[in-house]
Amino acid sequence: MLDERLLSRREFSRVAAAAAITPSMLAGLAPAYQAAADRWPGYDRAMVLDMLASVTPFNVPDMYARPLTADMVENARRSGITAVNATCSGSGPNGAAAFADTVNNIGFWEREFLTHPDVLLKVRSVADLSEAKRTNRVGVILGFQDATMLESDISRVDTFYNLGVRIVQLTYNIRNLLGDGCLERANGGLSAFGRAVVTRMNELGMLVDLSHVGRQTTMDAVTLSTKPVAATHTGCTALNDVPRNKPDNILKAIADKGGVVGIYLMPFLRAQGQPAADDFVRHVTHAVDVCGEDHVGVGSDLSITPLELTAEFRAKHAGFVRQRVALGISAPGESADVFNYVPEFNTPRRMEQIADALAKAGHSPARVEKIIGANWVRLLRAVWV
Repeated sequence: MLDERLLSRREFSRVAAAAAITPSMLAGLAPAYQAAADRWPGYDRAMVLDMLASVTPFNVPDMYARPLTADMVENARRSGITAVNATCSGSGPNGAAAFADTVNNIGFWEREFLTHPDVLLKVRSVADLSEAKRTNRVGVILGFQDATMLESDISRVDTFYNLGVRIVQLTYNIRNLLGDGCLERANGGLSAFGRAVVTRMNELGMLVDLSHVGRQTTMDAVTLSTKPVAATHTGCTALNDVPRNKPDNILKAIADKGGVVGIYLMPFLRAQGQPAADDFVRHVTHAVDVCGEDHVGVGSDLSITPLELTAEFRAKHAGFVRQRVALGISAPGESADVFNYVPEFNTPRRMEQIADALAKAGHSPARVEKIIGANWVRLLRAVWV
């Protein structure tokens, strides 16, 4: 909890307001703010990448329905995050609708880059990551969490690359024309079209993301790809056996390819109830044990702006879960009563708090720096051309 004894009342009010944290939220954030002497000292100089996050609302159906608010922009500015992988893929009922939705979402980001050039920077290269860090801006990497918008047209990979997309997740839970998602019982592998997409992504320099991808499709992509791959946001099956998590053999295969596995802050970290900071640390530690410290990162799957559990949000969340169930894309572990966040990390500075938690759990300063960003930078340097 933010201890008012450490700050003046005026400073206490300023920090809480800037973080968009309500008094009720502060009650659940005991470890979130430490005295300065207790914080991991390397955060401000580190490259900090959250490889699934957004400045917009996230995990809600209308995340691109309106421009960024002043609070969202301010939360991004003070987050200390160098860059995020922001999902811009459309979710229409078919490929044509998804294509149109995706183009509109990219247009949303282009408007926001023009509106907030002092806070946001479009990232298309590792040099852009360095520029975001140098200028204290949040870099936004345009990424996909599905590939339905490609339909059966391989030339669309080039189209979206030219629009700035640098990360493509092959499937989202269910089957598409590239292969099977993690909820498909058939567990088929990459299709011929999926193989063509991976090959073209390698040629262009786009990161192949395997987060929601089925196990055989994942292994096929790891084997086929000539460049390192990633699961930008996942967990460890060994700690919670649900489809959205990855078994050790897949974690190791991604690492052996030179890739990185990002651990999320989602309900899938535990079998029941709201995930906590200790659950996240356990998954990171297990991934490090399996993959090695050079192949683990963070992909929170959250908005930078903290979650406020208002009655309005609870109703929206319940409706979102019902919608996902109806579409057949809701994964085991999703619930109207469990929310997509870890309470202890529910602030714009969550990546700093993650660094603190990892350091307190015994991870070395060098390892913490790798996990909160350096591993992702190395991976992107190897993949992007």
